[in-house]
Amino acid sequence: MTPDQARELAAIAYGIGRQVGLLIDRKGRPSLILVGTPKGILIPELDRSRLGAGRLRGLRLLHTHLTSEGLTEEDLTDMLFLRLDSVAALTVDNQAQPATLHAAVLLPPGAGDAPYDVLPPRPFDRVEEDFNALAEALEAELAREGGRLAAPGTVEAGREKAVLVSVSSAPRAVQEASLAELAALADTAGLDVAESVVQRVATVNAKFILGKGKLAEIEVAALRAGASLLVFDGELSPSQIRNLTEVTQLRVIDRTQLILDIFAQHAASRGGKLQVEMAQLKYLQPRLVRQDRAMSRLMGGIGGRGPGETKLEVDRRRIRERIGRIKHELKELRKRRAAARAGRARAGLPVVSLVGYTNAGKSTLLNTLTGSAVLAENRLFATLDPTSRRLRFPSDAEIILTDTVGFIRELPKELKEAFRATLEELEAADLLVAVADASHPEVEGQAAAVADILREMGLGDIPRLFVLNKWDAVPDEERGPLRNAFPEAIPLSARTREGLEALTTAILDRVRPGAGLRDSGPLPGSPDGLDDAPDDPDAADEADAP
Repeated sequence: MTPDQARELAAIAYGIGRQVGLLIDRKGRPSLILVGTPKGILIPELDRSRLGAGRLRGLRLLHTHLTSEGLTEEDLTDMLFLRLDSVAALTVDNQAQPATLHAAVLLPPGAGDAPYDVLPPRPFDRVEEDFNALAEALEAELAREGGRLAAPGTVEAGREKAVLVSVSSAPRAVQEASLAELAALADTAGLDVAESVVQRVATVNAKFILGKGKLAEIEVAALRAGASLLVFDGELSPSQIRNLTEVTQLRVIDRTQLILDIFAQHAASRGGKLQVEMAQLKYLQPRLVRQDRAMSRLMGGIGGRGPGETKLEVDRRRIRERIGRIKHELKELRKRRAAARAGRARAGLPVVSLVGYTNAGKSTLLNTLTGSAVLAENRLFATLDPTSRRLRFPSDAEIILTDTVGFIRELPKELKEAFRATLEELEAADLLVAVADASHPEVEGQAAAVADILREMGLGDIPRLFVLNKWDAVPDEERGPLRNAFPEAIPLSARTREGLEALTTAILDRVRPGAGLRDSGPLPGSPDGLDDAPDDPDAADEADAP
């Protein structure tokens, strides 16, 4: 900015009685001219293309103040949220002349208590800072911190960075435990957790969840870590997601959407994919909001209705139609699975279902008992589709052992309804084996959550065994308190096979299957493979108990 340009800008602002702003690129060219009110200016939504080439936007804001006031909190917040190279305010005196320039720039990590540096006020014609050089130096420092110079949203090694946020009136310990589970969900979804933010509030801000100050801190944390995503621990309303996206310039999702994404990644069978798709459509339906001109209804003549449906209405109608088709297909799926269960009932084989919190080791226990090769990984929701195997005991008795999708606290209501076809497998069970991860610090809370979900599903009356899995990972000093907390539990390790004999004995005592062995082969009533997850070629449908 030359002195003549400063005088011209001050004269224009004084003449119209409004603040005037310029967004200037790194070549010194104004890319946008802003005219505001006497007390402020509004910056519209900016092009995000520059964010694809570097961490900062490549624009600096120069605007006038019609008083001697320096940079305001709103000016500094705009610089943070919009990731501007710098922000500057040129004060105008009562003679329509420029007076003082107030400027601020962002700081690299660890350079100060605040995320920005407010430079000392200077006479408008004696500004010596090279703002381009300051912005480039900041980008170079951010590149050294993150190991690369990349915009928020770019993916490294297939994983995207995210900031996890918990805002609640619950005790901090409860928030931190829930956030730890959210971090595990994020890892399963393929996200790297760059930062976790916990804020305990008396009442949640209905518009932004958080205050503007805390949002600014989160924006700075995301900027420094190269994160492009905010994941909130809880369910956000459509308006809250929209407001947070607009103010932070980051993508925003909630816990429900994260779980839906995980289910979409892991669904393998036709039934599982249909159930996930319906849950996603039901979640999307109330959040389908369009505000651009192309979506508006065009009226024709006096009292005319225009061309008919808007694009938004068409999208909503298509979602409703697709949900209807999926419901019909899931109804057919439930019929086939009911036929399979009826076939088992005619065969006289008792059904034992493994239930429990996600990642408690149910699939590993199924593999250990039956010699199967069902996918079992140390991650949440590795298993979505029900898997059944026939298990033969040394006492010439047989049962059907079924693995089901894991539970989680605050399971989205869309998923509860969508996975009804999967969870109906539990209704036919003669015995439920509730599997808990004994090594997890929240084992008592997880066990209580599973019991609550079973009650909600109307399965509380089915006989139940409680199993403390991963017993080998529990330190000796913690085993006594766990036995006291769960006096009737069976401790075992599906990985080392410790305690399996006690479990099989307890199962036989509860179900008392018939003594006669039946011919081996595929489970009855599952000709299309919907009853069983895809089998490993080396795995058998029946196996001898250990």
